[in-house]
Amino acid sequence: MSPPYVLVLYYSRTGSIAQLAREIAWGVEKTGMAARLRTVAPVSTVTEATAPAVPDEGAPYCTLEELADCSALALGSPTRFGNMAAPLKYFIDQSSEQWMQGSLIGKPAGVFTSTSSLHGGQESTLLSMMLPLLHHGMLITGIPYSEKSLLDTRAGGTPYGASHMAGTDNVTAPDDHERRLARALGERLGRLASALSARHPGA
Repeated sequence: MSPPYVLVLYYSRTGSIAQLAREIAWGVEKTGMAARLRTVAPVSTVTEATAPAVPDEGAPYCTLEELADCSALALGSPTRFGNMAAPLKYFIDQSSEQWMQGSLIGKPAGVFTSTSSLHGGQESTLLSMMLPLLHHGMLITGIPYSEKSLLDTRAGGTPYGASHMAGTDNVTAPDDHERRLARALGERLGRLASALSARHPGA
């Protein structure tokens, strides 16, 4: 069995979500817990895309086994009309066997997103990503208001999860508040995963 790890699973088309994912992974590893960055392949409008087994760049594609074996999960997607993007939903929709086996029950989970505008559906997207995780029996964790950046941010960042406003050209990098909140989410997941793994080492 592999050592405990937090799976940071995301879909990123323009790179904004990938940037947040790296900040979350940084927060996870600050706690001493390993972070495993993984992405999902795009989907075709006609049939399942015949993509290479390993992407040309960025994180490797996630397997359902990695999902089942994680100690905690950070799930990230750009906003698509107030909902998660189709490639990530397609991957989650394949996890029926993990649901039947209860592989994710009792494990911490958090969510993160990015939009091109401030009111582009960040919170509804975060809430939509929580729904399948609740069906899997995961323990949803957000970001508490003890994080000062949650009160000071003028861009992304919500109590439901980390977020980023990328701008209409999708080139705006996360600002200090957005980075701090993403790292805070990673730290929270790392601490929770460490505590639960120590209490249930065989789980």
